[in-house]
Amino acid sequence: MKPCALVIDDELQIRRLLRLALESNDYEVHEAERGEQGLAEVAFRRPDIIILDLGLPDLDGVQVLKRLREWSETPVVILSVRDSEEQKVAALDAGADDYVTKPFSTAELMARLRVAQRRARPADESPIYTSGKLQVDLGNRTVTCAGKEVKLTATEWALLALFVKHAGRILTHRHILREIWGPKSEEHRQYLRVYMTHLRQKIELDPTKPALIKTEPGIGYRFITSPE
Repeated sequence: MKPCALVIDDELQIRRLLRLALESNDYEVHEAERGEQGLAEVAFRRPDIIILDLGLPDLDGVQVLKRLREWSETPVVILSVRDSEEQKVAALDAGADDYVTKPFSTAELMARLRVAQRRARPADESPIYTSGKLQVDLGNRTVTCAGKEVKLTATEWALLALFVKHAGRILTHRHILREIWGPKSEEHRQYLRVYMTHLRQKIELDPTKPALIKTEPGIGYRFITSPE
């Protein structure tokens, strides 16, 4: 069965372009040009992936996303001309899985969609996660890199486990701080920078050129599922 994609965008030309790209990648495609219509389509179609514009005529895309996240965990990739850090952070904090700006590379967008869908699949019975030379056993709380055991502090482990559970997704600074240090720590990014440095020194083959945990400037970090 083909995966189902729902495009929520008020630009006819963008919808046509996305339909061509998605259908050529073996997706079943449905469209909506308004936020309310998009929410109704999600409920009816139960898509595997949603591509959402932020500048809709009736509802702002972030509003659509917040309402959607009240009852659905369907992966959502934002596709928007809005490119400020604040807007990206707002969308990601509202529950978006990824954010792509227009104009966009079709090949990159398709790759982002595949990553978002992999994240959404039911977890394997094995709690072992592998990315490149890194292996993380969530069940036994052990980490190996290039076959050697890595010793992590409790905070470093919590950080790595958070990234692994959200592999491929951008995690904002605020989200990470809230999850690891609590809601009152959201403004203390220096905590995060220090621990990220320590974690990278332990799991990256070359900490000066991180391949596993990429920095998204001004926004946060992304754990790479297939590092080069």
